[in-house]
Amino acid sequence: MPPHNLILFLHSLAISIMYLYLQGIMGRKNRGMSKRSPCPSKICNNSAVVVDPTCFSCTTFNILAPIYKRLTYEGRACRESTVRAYWLSRNEKILYLLLRQRSSIICLQEFWVDNEELVDMYDTKLGDAGYVSFKLPRTNNRGDGLLTAVHKDYFRVINHREFLFNDFGDRVAQLLHVEVIAPFAQCRSKNMCREMLIVNTHLLFPHDSSLSLERLRQVYKILQSVDAYQKENNLDPLPIILCGDWNGSKRGHVYRFLRSQGFESSYDTAHHYTDADAHKWVSHRNHRGNICGVDFIWFLNPNKYRKLLKTSWSEAVFGLFKYQVSRASLTDEDAFAFLKAVSNGDHITYTGFCEALRQLNLIGKAYGLSEEEIEDVWLQADIDGNGVLDYKEFQQRIWNPMWSDQIESPNQDEEDSMNGTRATIGLDVKKAELFPTETENGCWPEDYSLSDHASLTAVFSPIRMTSSRLNSL
Repeated sequence: MPPHNLILFLHSLAISIMYLYLQGIMGRKNRGMSKRSPCPSKICNNSAVVVDPTCFSCTTFNILAPIYKRLTYEGRACRESTVRAYWLSRNEKILYLLLRQRSSIICLQEFWVDNEELVDMYDTKLGDAGYVSFKLPRTNNRGDGLLTAVHKDYFRVINHREFLFNDFGDRVAQLLHVEVIAPFAQCRSKNMCREMLIVNTHLLFPHDSSLSLERLRQVYKILQSVDAYQKENNLDPLPIILCGDWNGSKRGHVYRFLRSQGFESSYDTAHHYTDADAHKWVSHRNHRGNICGVDFIWFLNPNKYRKLLKTSWSEAVFGLFKYQVSRASLTDEDAFAFLKAVSNGDHITYTGFCEALRQLNLIGKAYGLSEEEIEDVWLQADIDGNGVLDYKEFQQRIWNPMWSDQIESPNQDEEDSMNGTRATIGLDVKKAELFPTETENGCWPEDYSLSDHASLTAVFSPIRMTSSRLNSL
């Protein structure tokens, strides 16, 4: 047998073995589930899955675009996109996994939007399974993009928006405004708002620490766009689900920024992990061989009073500043002296502030802070508005921020129309699971080849709560 035919034969054999492997694992997880029903289910690790009519589920999965997947074929290094049999077979298995999971919401990243055959395959199979899907390419013809699909038995799509960051990473995000139409017992009240927002995105990879600011800016743009959409449509606060590959772990600035806005990680909530438990699970093995947890399904309930977005943004920028100077082992007094180096008094001037940011590479580059952004963070720090920062302001706003924390509004079940509140759905996390399951213990299985990411699925139960227009947007 010629060498190249032998390679194809062995590859086909490996595909068949993986297919049977997935059938066995997913079959065990879905035993007892109706074959016709697309209903979401409770996810159990070691027992048969039981249909739960009170829940819906959400899956996020970076499926590794074939234009990025490296392999060796016929003795030469190439991309998977050049070998149809390889990318077609792998994506068939991915679709098989997704359709077996039957999540009510599917959010994919690195979807190969430039390949018509692959797009048609996903459109056909997802459509036949009852999903309505939306695709968004990255800007500048990068080849990949996002796919978000919702099941028609659970959601009616009210509106769809596309957010183009127009940055050097060509990143994008999708927003779906949906109404829950499944007959959940919790949502039977005629006066209850059953709407929610779903966002799918894929942030820039942190090739070095200088890109931390740009990654924060991408999240800031998403939240600004979501807030603008709600204001534009005169919406009361709605539940928000943010899905995607965030390319950063629980130790990063993006994670802290989203937490400061009241968002919760569904996986960590379901497993009762704290913000310090970054080592407990992983979801990605990157091109450097490192494993880390970067895929999240964030959620925000409408009864959360949020910080002003600009406040969280300024806090995040100052967090970057503190991180940079801390790497040089500077104390708070050293950092204050560094900021006021060009001033004549015992205070920080705007000029000195800018010069310090320049030395830390936070301005002066294409992706550094703009003049408007510098002025915004300066105004947040200058508490008394006198044009300079004294040591007390430096401590309260930059070194040890003392911003007011978000609080939850009271739960009121009577007369929701009074005091500016109304009945709406909220989200309660029931279960969350990573596949393959080894990643839940911080390990990456060597025999896993669907992607360089694990898939993450969270199961939510809609709950009744009240929201208020007093929530800060």
